[in-house]
Amino acid sequence: MPVEQTDAAAPGEPVVVARRRGMFGASAGGDTSGYGGLQREILFPGESARPYGGYFDEIADVLEEATGEAFTEGVEVVIDRGEMTLHVAPEHLLTIVRALRDEPALRFELCLGVNGVNYPQLEGAELHAVNNFLSITHGGRRIRVEVACSDADPHVPSIVEIYPANDWHERETWDMFGIIFDGHPALTRILMPDDWPGHPQRKDYPLGGIPVEYKGATIPAPDTRRSYS
Repeated sequence: MPVEQTDAAAPGEPVVVARRRGMFGASAGGDTSGYGGLQREILFPGESARPYGGYFDEIADVLEEATGEAFTEGVEVVIDRGEMTLHVAPEHLLTIVRALRDEPALRFELCLGVNGVNYPQLEGAELHAVNNFLSITHGGRRIRVEVACSDADPHVPSIVEIYPANDWHERETWDMFGIIFDGHPALTRILMPDDWPGHPQRKDYPLGGIPVEYKGATIPAPDTRRSYS
């Protein structure tokens, strides 16, 4: 997909992270449809301004009071489609997450897991780890905490010491995306063989053509399983 990284927009406005050319991003071949000239912006929601609405202001107020500079200097709040996302600097992640669990006015008892995301066009922040939290005490409130790292230095803190159930989720995210969770008790592959090269859910990983082994059994590559000729 041909993309161009662009400058961030003004605060409160969507951020243009890339521009896509063509309908499907294809750049080779003779295009006679005219779609090759199509251009569109890829937008991310920008930082939100108060008031956020709903219970989001209460969460922000409690976090700011409980964590001080970790929140005011290390967190960007985004409200989009009725959901709250905290983009947290890695060095402040554990402080913010511990407050989400322990503060009586927050009490996010459950971490529902961590998901990896790969944005090749975001230079210096190509890899993101996204943690989702749920508060049973406060009637099912939800919040998302996102932390980014680079391809060159793919390290973020592990939150397993605070939410032990995140253990296998972080292992899977390391396995699939290559994000290294510092402080994890045993960061090993959980789906792929231990000696598997690469991380299969990254955008730069090849599509198909690679035989996969699972506990001694071999699954042939897709293009070798059946002949269609």
